[in-house]
Amino acid sequence: MSQEKQTSTVDLYSQYVAPTYGRFKICPKRGEGVFLWDENGTRYLDFSGGVAVNSLGHSHPDLLKAISDQATDLIHCSNLYQHRGQAELARLLTEKVVRINGKCFFCNSGAEANEGLIKLARKFGEISPSSTGEPRHEIVSFYGSFHGRTTGGMAATGQEKIRSGFGPLMEGFKYLPFNDVDELLNGVGDNTAAILMEPVQGEGGINVASEEFLSAVQELCQTRNILLFFDEVQCGMGRCGDLCGWRMISNDQEIKPDAISWAKGLGGGFPIGAIWIADKGVNDLKLCDLLSPGTHGSTFGGSPLASSVASTVVKKIIDEKICDNVIKIGELVKNHLQSHPISLITELRGLGLMLGFQVDVKAINGIEGFQKTNKTPALFLVELLAESGLLTVPAGPDVIRWLPPLNVKEEQIMEALDIMRTVFEKINT
Repeated sequence: MSQEKQTSTVDLYSQYVAPTYGRFKICPKRGEGVFLWDENGTRYLDFSGGVAVNSLGHSHPDLLKAISDQATDLIHCSNLYQHRGQAELARLLTEKVVRINGKCFFCNSGAEANEGLIKLARKFGEISPSSTGEPRHEIVSFYGSFHGRTTGGMAATGQEKIRSGFGPLMEGFKYLPFNDVDELLNGVGDNTAAILMEPVQGEGGINVASEEFLSAVQELCQTRNILLFFDEVQCGMGRCGDLCGWRMISNDQEIKPDAISWAKGLGGGFPIGAIWIADKGVNDLKLCDLLSPGTHGSTFGGSPLASSVASTVVKKIIDEKICDNVIKIGELVKNHLQSHPISLITELRGLGLMLGFQVDVKAINGIEGFQKTNKTPALFLVELLAESGLLTVPAGPDVIRWLPPLNVKEEQIMEALDIMRTVFEKINT
């Protein structure tokens, strides 16, 4: 008797999974380190990294052990109780990562973490009003930013394509040009309660804040009693060469954010989000205590399992000096491109292993057949790279993003560069 033909994974997605992503026809089955294998046994060099999530690569043995050991003891319990793992993770993030006194709140994703920052800004604005005595509600963010796909996260995001079709969104957000000090100084008003920024914009095309701009934001916040929030969901946790991405831009001791959001690489593949909040004084209270009982929460945030995994990731990055590898490998890529340019790539942007390859759009438009694909230049090239065994991610319409594991090896970097060079030279001849 013949067996019924099994429905393909692609067909299952088409029939049962909401089409919220433009998915590649790649069906992963197994991962190890920097490599990913699909259902057909095809091996890929994974430089997408789960979009900056897989800090230590796939199936790292220390993470597997942490998951197994903690699952044996306690997977989840209510946040009405006090399990030690969450408190230890908060201490680790405060004392070893930020190195500024404060407290942490835990959730499950970057979008949730940024929602926490939005609520913190609104709460601050209520008790620290404008010169007229009215509560301050405005949050300034920047064009090209991305802060999540919740209604609050979309409202904070300075990209019309993200917000379009979901109005009316939450009010109280203003978008200013990124890295423009004059526009910043002119754009912040009496109603501004907080400035929310990515030190390195990810989805917007790997745009790095200048040291001048970062200092100007800090000075403005200090002189105008405005909160400074860093969204380090993608650029934090070692991705740029330091556990705090902004420190790779400026080591100025005056740069002291009031709160930071994290997710992605914090869990190394296990879902967790977090915000750190400084213990600075606000009237007769502390900023880190404004989100008091009843004002905010998360059922699953900082669970015993999530806390154990995140602590393992952060400790490994620190103990094994993985940030040193990030800096070394980032410089390797930069130096190699300078001495061995790759066809169709005009510029390399980013810090550490958060890298954006600027595509030569004019050259791509001249490639026969490209216009008929109705794809962006970045997506067109990302799909060609995947066909040749290299997984990358678009960042906007014309930037190819590399987000490999932080412990990636030099030979794996060279393999990826060779694939890019071969693929791009072939289609550009």
